[in-house]
Amino acid sequence: MAKYNLKINGKIRPVDLDPSTPILWVLRDHLNLPGTKFGCGMAQCGACTVHLDGKAVRSCVLPVSAIGKQEITTIEGLSANGDHPVQKAWLEHDVAQCGYCQSGQIMSAVALLKSNPHPSDADIEAGMSGNICRCGTYLRIKEAIKTASKV
Repeated sequence: MAKYNLKINGKIRPVDLDPSTPILWVLRDHLNLPGTKFGCGMAQCGACTVHLDGKAVRSCVLPVSAIGKQEITTIEGLSANGDHPVQKAWLEHDVAQCGYCQSGQIMSAVALLKSNPHPSDADIEAGMSGNICRCGTYLRIKEAIKTASKV
């Protein structure tokens, strides 16, 4: 076990864990932040996407020991009232069907728009390619990202 002071959603959160514990389980099981979802456990589906210093990362394979002083942002920390432009666009375009993958999709979309504020269709497809939606809402996801890019 090791002690860590993790900066998550702007707050320092102390944890005492095995250094190999994936951030996904730190968030869900130890810090009661269940918005980040478990999908595949192999960083292949994107359901567990969070931001590490503003970049999209897969939390299911990222050990707590690799975080250091970097800041983690989860879907819960994206906005206090669900009023982030991407979240609003998601609602406007009725993106979610089952909703399971959506926190990871949104976190990836936010990171994409941060690095490329006005992406083309090809940019969106490439930027979101690591996120799987079993319901197939890809066209609505693309339209929502386009809408959010105009804000």
